[in-house]
Amino acid sequence: MDTRIDSQKLPLHVAVIMDGNGRWAKKQMKERIFGHQSAITAVRETVEGAAELGVKYLTLYAFSTENWNRPEAEVQGLMQLLVKCIHEETPTLQKNNIKLQTIGDTKSLPESTYNELMQCIENTSKNTGTVLILALSYSSKWEIQEAIKNIVNDAKDGKLSVCDVNENTMHQYLATKNIPDPDLLIRTSGEYRISNFMLCQLAYTELYFTQKLWPDFRKTDLVEAILDYQGRQRRFGKTGDQIETK
Repeated sequence: MDTRIDSQKLPLHVAVIMDGNGRWAKKQMKERIFGHQSAITAVRETVEGAAELGVKYLTLYAFSTENWNRPEAEVQGLMQLLVKCIHEETPTLQKNNIKLQTIGDTKSLPESTYNELMQCIENTSKNTGTVLILALSYSSKWEIQEAIKNIVNDAKDGKLSVCDVNENTMHQYLATKNIPDPDLLIRTSGEYRISNFMLCQLAYTELYFTQKLWPDFRKTDLVEAILDYQGRQRRFGKTGDQIETK
């Protein structure tokens, strides 16, 4: 582990918006799918880096509900790449004691993609190290919509009183109900937005933006993001003086 990192102040949960594959490919004068293929190294390095550092949860925003609106050939290529990547990376997850989970409308994935995903989740279910969460066919608006539907249905069935609905109740109906909110969000490619990602969960998350396009992201970049995070004071609505006197 990089000696500059304080192991006592690691973010418990790091989330990453992996952006810039298309622009990276364009710079190489290649098709967009080439950028997605080249991003596998960045995924591998980031996952291994998080495991080596001791980050407990790592969420990668891999495919949003809006991404279904991309050209059909690109979507098909992405799904095929996803199957291949999950299959080939399962041994690496096992070697590093990494447990795979997913959030999102996974039933909307092609059958082959869904089956490969479920198989890898099952194969790594006993692992006790870093939890890798793939956000697939996910968006926060979809997540909130589903949460509201389920709350209403449970209230109709008498399983839940409307008067008892509060912040904690809402959290239990989100896709991340068993996952702590991210401490650090990293977005690559120089874009300054969160793109319909974890709108509820990012309320007090520290945001880190880098100009690097995702295929160029490496373990050293993850380290720099965490060092930047460790140099901040997290106040959660309190004053700096209140935090310092704790």
